[in-house]
Amino acid sequence: MEVGHGDADLLVSAQTGSGKTVAFGLAAAHTLFDGQETLGQAGAPLMLAIAPTRELALQVAAELTWLYGEAGAKITTCVGGMDSRREARALQYGAHIVVGTPGRLKDHIDRGALDLSQARVIVLDEADEMLDMGFRDDLEYILEQAPEERRTLLFSATIARDIAVLAKRYQRDAIRIDTVDRSQPHNDIEYRAMRVIPNQIEGAVVNVLRYFEAPSVLVFCSTRASVNNLQAALLERGFASVALSGEMGQRERNEALQALRDGRARVCVATDVAARGLDLPDLGLVVHAELPINKATMLHRSGRTGRAGKKGISVLLVPHSRRRKAEMLLHAAGVEAVWSGAPTSEEILVKDEQRLLAAPIFTQEPAASDADLIAQMVSERTPEQLAAAVVNMLRKNLPTPANLTDPGEGPQRKPRREGEAYEPSSSPFDRLSSDECTWFRMDIGRNRNADPKWLIPMICRIGGITKAQIGSIKTFPEETRFEIATSHAEAFKKLAAMNTQEANITSSEAPAAGMFKGGHRNGPREGGRDFGGREGGRPSFGRKPFGGNDRGERTERPRGEWQERSEFKPRTEGGDRPDRGAKPFRPRGDFDNKPSGFKGKPAGAKSFAGKPAGGKPGFKKPRRFD
Repeated sequence: MEVGHGDADLLVSAQTGSGKTVAFGLAAAHTLFDGQETLGQAGAPLMLAIAPTRELALQVAAELTWLYGEAGAKITTCVGGMDSRREARALQYGAHIVVGTPGRLKDHIDRGALDLSQARVIVLDEADEMLDMGFRDDLEYILEQAPEERRTLLFSATIARDIAVLAKRYQRDAIRIDTVDRSQPHNDIEYRAMRVIPNQIEGAVVNVLRYFEAPSVLVFCSTRASVNNLQAALLERGFASVALSGEMGQRERNEALQALRDGRARVCVATDVAARGLDLPDLGLVVHAELPINKATMLHRSGRTGRAGKKGISVLLVPHSRRRKAEMLLHAAGVEAVWSGAPTSEEILVKDEQRLLAAPIFTQEPAASDADLIAQMVSERTPEQLAAAVVNMLRKNLPTPANLTDPGEGPQRKPRREGEAYEPSSSPFDRLSSDECTWFRMDIGRNRNADPKWLIPMICRIGGITKAQIGSIKTFPEETRFEIATSHAEAFKKLAAMNTQEANITSSEAPAAGMFKGGHRNGPREGGRDFGGREGGRPSFGRKPFGGNDRGERTERPRGEWQERSEFKPRTEGGDRPDRGAKPFRPRGDFDNKPSGFKGKPAGAKSFAGKPAGGKPGFKKPRRFD
């Protein structure tokens, strides 16, 4: 990126990883030096750079230290999580450039430690992120403390409406520079979407890390708890990993990033706190263990790789229940992803063999002092023994891949015609036909209160499928038979064989026509539907038909008895139960003519409940206002 327009304000939008830090450092140099070769004695800061996160602020400070090192620049950082008293002392001793986060900078201004009266340049890096994080008031407060004749350089990934309003208010005739081609995605990043079963996400992360073997990897999760759990699981599997989340102190976060930079750790499991601005060396892979919340978060997460002209890979792990969400994210971002299942153990072993044969260890020149040892090993060992030793040594520290099952393609969206609205996938209510399904049997029937309300979630959980892949469900006294989409039948069968704690599921034939006879009290209705949505009778889901037996067979009562039970009999003077005697007939308005009170109580007497006295005292049930 080239930026250089004298002393004008700049409004710049650029892709992540395009060198914005160096760009605004060079753009501010003309104003800072003012014709001098060095910056001179440090006093009140001449330049203030504001960044959204602590890590990005420290990274910007490191880049500016390298850029202005020969000019004798004194750079001070003011970020949350660090000792504010030490920062205040550094500001008191003087600084040419101050880099910080909005909240901490505002605190130093309020305490009188930071004086912006001499500031010539104010830089807002990742301005869109700072507005999204709720720093608008802090930014406006800081900008109002600087002189009006200052230069304001505003850098953002996108120029949204909020950014444009901020620029119009605090910039003067800013020059707009847009380096982003909105019609083209980031060409240095390859996107892959991998289908996974929800309870196999941890294993999918392991296999992705083993398959690609990138020098540095960022794995993104949505919550701090997910970060801690996944990082602990990767450590147990043998991966050198660190965690990065907002609950960690600044010292811990710095140590985690430093471990990733110097090679002591290969994997960093992080929340979205690491999605902006971080520049990590040799970061060739980004894994979305949990899907991002929106398009911008996905692009910023993925933008940690493919920086400075290097190629990178972004992998989205997509549970079958989030397929539509992933398709919408990719479509909104204008990204074409390659869909597949997660890498299998066999594919990883093939990759391992290729990497072993091309290992750098075979191309390294041996030291002269090792010549005698090499000759002795060659004389005492056969080539097969030496090769086996090398293979065992290289494979010794490789984590074992996980055994995964591909849940299958699932319902696919129809091809979209030009001008037609985007539809990510077909409706889940488009049921399967009989020729698209395979029958299975479960050892749970009406004798164990089989009910689709809890059978369907259990089937989806055991077999790693969604409701859209389930056809008909038919319950019997001792078992339940159900249909699964043929495209998912093999994977379902494998997973069901592994999860036998809740139910034993085996393959089955279609139930005979007589097995389900009388499943509904009215029998199969013309045009009726069973639970799977196909034509036929509606199952009872565990209810016996009226007048039926335990085997589901209909037994009709004699017509005379049926008519006798259903016949309407008007009440006579003796009543319909002669043994109980006649029940007096009372007209509707009879209460109006009776004296107040019962059982001889005086008229007008009331009980606690406000009813006529004589009965048991009671209290009104309080009304609920739910």
